[in-house]
Amino acid sequence: MNPVKKTISLPDGREITIETGKLAKQADGAVELRMGGTMILATVVSAKEAGEGVDFMPLQVEYKEKFSSNGRFPGGFQKREGRASDYEILTSRLVDRVLRPLFPSNYHADTFVNITMYSSDGVDMPDALAGLAASAALAVSDIPFNGPISEVRVARINGEFVINPTFEQLEQADMELMVGATYDNIMMVEGEMNEVSEAELLEALKAAHAAIKEQCLAQIELAKEVGSTVKREYNHEVNDEELRADVKAKCYDKAYAIAKAGNADKHWRQRSFDAICDEYIESLPEEVRDEKAPLVKRYYHDVEKEAVRRCILDEGMRLDGRQTTQIRPIWAEVDYLQAPHGSAVFTRGETQSLSTVTLGTKLDEKIVDDVLNQGRERFLLHYNFPPFSTGEAKAQRGVGRREIGHGNLAHRALKRMFPDDFPYVCRIVSDILESNGSSSMATVCAGTLALLDAGVKMKRPVSGIAMGLITDTESDKYAILSDILGDEDHLGDMDFKVTGTREGITATQMDIKCDGLSYEILERALNQARDGRLHILNIIEQTIPAPREDYKPQVPRIVTMTIPKELIGAVIGPGGKVIQGIQEASGAVVSIDEIDDHGYIEVAAPNRDSIDKALEMINAIVQLPEEGKTYTGTVRSILDFGAFVQFMPNRDGLLHISEISWDRLENMEASGLKEGDTVEVKLIEIDPKSGKYRLSMRALQEKPEGWVEPQRAPRAERAPRRDAGDRRNDRGPRRDRGDRAPRQPRRDDSNNQD
Repeated sequence: MNPVKKTISLPDGREITIETGKLAKQADGAVELRMGGTMILATVVSAKEAGEGVDFMPLQVEYKEKFSSNGRFPGGFQKREGRASDYEILTSRLVDRVLRPLFPSNYHADTFVNITMYSSDGVDMPDALAGLAASAALAVSDIPFNGPISEVRVARINGEFVINPTFEQLEQADMELMVGATYDNIMMVEGEMNEVSEAELLEALKAAHAAIKEQCLAQIELAKEVGSTVKREYNHEVNDEELRADVKAKCYDKAYAIAKAGNADKHWRQRSFDAICDEYIESLPEEVRDEKAPLVKRYYHDVEKEAVRRCILDEGMRLDGRQTTQIRPIWAEVDYLQAPHGSAVFTRGETQSLSTVTLGTKLDEKIVDDVLNQGRERFLLHYNFPPFSTGEAKAQRGVGRREIGHGNLAHRALKRMFPDDFPYVCRIVSDILESNGSSSMATVCAGTLALLDAGVKMKRPVSGIAMGLITDTESDKYAILSDILGDEDHLGDMDFKVTGTREGITATQMDIKCDGLSYEILERALNQARDGRLHILNIIEQTIPAPREDYKPQVPRIVTMTIPKELIGAVIGPGGKVIQGIQEASGAVVSIDEIDDHGYIEVAAPNRDSIDKALEMINAIVQLPEEGKTYTGTVRSILDFGAFVQFMPNRDGLLHISEISWDRLENMEASGLKEGDTVEVKLIEIDPKSGKYRLSMRALQEKPEGWVEPQRAPRAERAPRRDAGDRRNDRGPRRDRGDRAPRQPRRDDSNNQD
């Protein structure tokens, strides 16, 4: 196949090119995408047959960034790429969430999408290009796919929407969204913002979708030129339509009755639904029971889904008996744990989060060393989802993609309400103890409560809610559900999470599983979500109306100060000896960094005395000497004409013998000073040229009555100066040149072989 290339123009004139036919030609589909100095290669390979017994879409999306793409070495001892970073995992999830719903429901072959960044100039953000590259690879393959799709980042900068902003531009944005969509429908949204309105969020979605449409058209044209519009034939399901009809006829009414029962206990509902299926399987002849059981379970799942959806649309009755706008019962409690710096429990229905807050020093910052992102994070949020929270009997094995994704959403929801110039590094840990519904939104609420309990002066409290949607395209009926259950998420058409304050939205995440979702429905869902958020905020504010006035006793106190940039070295000292000495002597933790052309110092300790001691020692180092000021110093050395006294750290001054006492001293022995003595001295002069310091002890003593400054004798009374001839005569007669030994020739070392 000859290479084929398409060019896409962004609104600001930048261009994206997608090309196939050059690289990775043994993959089912491969596309290289270029934008500026960024190059991404996306490949897709799908098995020809489905695995035995597989009745789902086994899709795996992997996004990787090569350190060589930006001219960097990986960290660590092995100096090679290792496990995926959080950024790579989050990017993989963004692509997966858009692609997965668009594969045919009966396509069950193992499918792998690999997206690799091989080049980057550090200007354009590659995660906004990953979805386009992956979709283009599917478009030029023969893999069945109901696309194409694309993803873009839309940011509002100075009131204008910018598509795929650069790293530098994004720093100025007050709204940032990643949007994934087909030509016709939005499929995925995730982003954060500075308390924007629902109308502003909809405007951003429309701007993003307009850009996505152009990118989808380019992929359609690319597929036509390549000749990949005809997809492979497959048969991954064996169906028995007679059995399907029989399962529906005998099970639908029973499932509808369970859905209509309105029992809030999810375990009762699950047992009841499962009993219907088990009863049907038991009714089958024994000789075909094992053979038919997998098909029955699949058909019954469809029956259960339809029964639940029809009950909501026709009766307005949800699985747990609530109305569509009703929020489950909520209880919350702060200061639940004694030792942590802040803690809270938030329980909404059958979803519960126990969250803690830990406040630390600069030494606790998270170091970020990704390919294109290096820096430090001072606000962290970690989310844990143990299996027991849903009653599963299995071990908890590390942190998965789900934990990283849900934790990231909660982090984005809270971070813009975190106070500016907060001296502490802050870590929130949310442990989900029970789950039936959105545990990420419970994390947002519990995290807010724990922050307030810790005494963190948030700009405003944040709450979150998950919205659902049930639609019927035939009758144009739909129902928007507030605070959805896990089953409503699984059986519904939308999972729309919205977080915010009373002033506006701070973060959102949306996954849509149906076609034709209008902006009118989205607007209604956003407005209904706002009512739910405010209801939850009322409960949060009743639980803890304001942040603690002071931190808890176990929280380390932190004091910050700034110093001139040129004094950073003096505080650190050679090999860190000075700052280590301060920490040992005071018991405080001292950290120092250069920020905005000055030194930024943090002093942390569990008690004020340690902080005061450290500050005193630091101030003694960074304080500039002042003429006329009195200092307590230490005699460092004794000379014939005086002593050198260290009157400030790293600063010595000369205490001349004439400045020790008002009495005339014949020598330094008469002064009584010894090395190591502590003396009070006054700084009487700073030499403007040399910067040397003159000290005085007598300036601090009372001048004796009648004391007169000794005067030097007049010139005539002094001993006559000796002239040059006299000095020469003292050395004896000058030797005549003729008396000298003959000069030896200078040794030439140029040919020295030693």
